[in-house]
Amino acid sequence: MRLRQEGRTEEVARRLMEMVDLGLYAEGEQLPSESELAMQFGVATVTLRDALAELRERGVIETRRGRNGGSFVCSPQHASEDALLGQLRQMSALELRDLGDEHVAIAGAAARLAAQRSTSDEQARIAQYLDALASATTRQEQRRADARFHIEIAVAAQSVRLTHAETRLQAEIGEWLWLPVEGFPGAAAIEQEHRAILEAISAGDSNLAGALAEAHVTRGIKRLINLRLSLLAEDG
Repeated sequence: MRLRQEGRTEEVARRLMEMVDLGLYAEGEQLPSESELAMQFGVATVTLRDALAELRERGVIETRRGRNGGSFVCSPQHASEDALLGQLRQMSALELRDLGDEHVAIAGAAARLAAQRSTSDEQARIAQYLDALASATTRQEQRRADARFHIEIAVAAQSVRLTHAETRLQAEIGEWLWLPVEGFPGAAAIEQEHRAILEAISAGDSNLAGALAEAHVTRGIKRLINLRLSLLAEDG
């Protein structure tokens, strides 16, 4: 979680918001202490406090005083479908392609390493998010289960950098992948793709796991590119 020197307060705030958005910190959950978070991010306590103050202003967390006090996660505010489509309109084809290239590289590498390094406990944890996706009833629950599946693969790869990269990418594009748009697959189809990736990881087949993960991500990006083109065509 170590950060670059520049823009530390903003970077800490963004990372924490990503974690809340992805459900890594759940609604009502208490954040670790300021000293613990500061140590995790490799920043001074005063920088961490400034980041928490920014999150309070945005309504992401609330601070309670007293013996059982601390910083607690508020109910996350999700972007509307219209807002997400508006954001997608503003993306260029090159930006989407570059995002896709990065995500394919990260997801493929993580899946290959997970097939080589993961333990049975880590594989069982990944499988939990297959079940979570199957039982999800809202778009946000589906998006979070999808994101956590990929993040847990990076964790199972035992790579801190891949885990951070996957988390950032899921925060950046994950909601777009679950827009209720014609031509996008439902949860059942995504679950089947996830299951195939996990089976390859569990079998220790790194080449197949990587290829399946790369194909899975590539399909998602292609759907986003096609959706953007259709939106621009509607705008005329």
